[in-house]
Amino acid sequence: MTKTEVLALLKENKNERGIANWKKMGDTGGLQSYGIGLSQLRKLAKKVGRSHSLAAQLWKSKNYDAKVISLLIDEPKKLTREQIETQVEQLEAGMLCHVFSSCDATLPKAPFAFELACDWIKGKDEVRARCGWGLVYELSKNARMAELTDKFFLDCIKQIDTTYDGKSDDLRLAMGGAVMGIGKRSKKLNKAAVKLAKRISPIEYDPGETSCEPFDILKHITSDYIKKKLGI
Repeated sequence: MTKTEVLALLKENKNERGIANWKKMGDTGGLQSYGIGLSQLRKLAKKVGRSHSLAAQLWKSKNYDAKVISLLIDEPKKLTREQIETQVEQLEAGMLCHVFSSCDATLPKAPFAFELACDWIKGKDEVRARCGWGLVYELSKNARMAELTDKFFLDCIKQIDTTYDGKSDDLRLAMGGAVMGIGKRSKKLNKAAVKLAKRISPIEYDPGETSCEPFDILKHITSDYIKKKLGI
């Protein structure tokens, strides 16, 4: 599929209600949107198929939906640190940070995802920090990577606890997402995550003219399903 064909596909699936909501948002970075929800974009991405070259073309678009498709169809083994460090500087709209590093995007599947997360959550750049915590959330679901020890995740909990206060809404939400992911990983980590969540949750967030419920981490990591899954 070509870039032109993908853009035509997106136009065919435009959502007028989504477009109206997009126009109400304060942080669009000058991007246009067809108002397509993320679930639908995931379905369209599967239809498009993996392509590193097509992903690069779509990333240059000024259309938000095309950029999301780009992040979803790129090829993990073809990603480079140089490419990612360039793209993270081009996240015009705040919501792209979330999709860039989580939401089943390609980046968490890259061979250097763990190294990247470690670097970004320790850095001073807020956009990278937000993406870094998004990566921690995605990595918390990985049961195969040897580096993902309890110590690593407990250190993440400690770092969030000591640096959380005074951060921006967006960064606090990213940190909260990481806490949620960690809290779903094991009984031991759940205990640490619940302790922190009791202090920071729910996380209030002001998205501008659109409405948004506070992010209740505790609800997600103390549900009956999680308790049964972890044997709590």
